[in-house]
Amino acid sequence: MWKALRECFQPDLIVGASAGSWNGWAIAGGCTQEELEAEWLNPRTACLMEFGLHSTGCLRPDALYASARRLFERYRPRVAFGLTMVEVPRLRLRVVPGCEVTWQHLAASCAIPLGFPPVRIGGKRYVDGGLLGGLPLVAAQEMGATRAVALNVLTTLPFRLLRRVLWTRQPSAALHVIRIEPSTRLGSLRDAVIWSPSNIRRWIELGERDGNRAVTSITM
Repeated sequence: MWKALRECFQPDLIVGASAGSWNGWAIAGGCTQEELEAEWLNPRTACLMEFGLHSTGCLRPDALYASARRLFERYRPRVAFGLTMVEVPRLRLRVVPGCEVTWQHLAASCAIPLGFPPVRIGGKRYVDGGLLGGLPLVAAQEMGATRAVALNVLTTLPFRLLRRVLWTRQPSAALHVIRIEPSTRLGSLRDAVIWSPSNIRRWIELGERDGNRAVTSITM
C-alpha cells in the first residue's frame, strides 16, 4: 500500500496496531518501501512465530523481542507516531505516542494473546493492540487526527466475530475516514502464521494495486 501512496500522500501522523505498528514505526522513521519489503521477505521473519509452550501460550518470544529491538534501534519517527497495546487482564486499550515508545512497546504491540506471553511494562502486562481493534481509528483521533486513511486487512470471519464479542470504542463522526480493504481474500489463518515469501509478494502486489485504486479519493 505504501508503494502506491508514498508519491502522492505524506501523512502528518501514523498510528498502528499489531504488525501495523511495526510497519508504521519503520515508515515514520523514513524506511523506504524497498527496505520494508526486504524486512518481511527476510527468512529470519519465519522465526517470529516459533512454537514453544509456556504458561500463557504456545509461541516463543525470543525472536519477537530480538526483532523489536532491531526495529527500535534502526528507526526513530520523523513524523508523529502512535501505537496501541492492550493491558491484561483489564482489557484496556493504551495509546503510546512515539516519544514514549521503547522496544518493549513494539514487542507488546505484536504479542498475540494466547501465543506470546504478555510484555511487562511499568508493572503492568500488555498484549497485541489488535485484540481491541486492528484499525486504531480512536487512537488516531485521540492524537489529533481529523482525516484518516485507514488500511483494514483483518476482514475475515474470525476477526469480525471478535469485534462483535469484544466491545471497542469507535471514533466520532468528526473523523473523516477513507477506508481501504483488500479487494481479494488474503488467505487463511495458517497463511498468517506460516511464513511464505510467495504469499508476502502476493500481498505486497495486492496492496499496491488497491493503493493505486484509492489514490484519487485520497488526493481529492
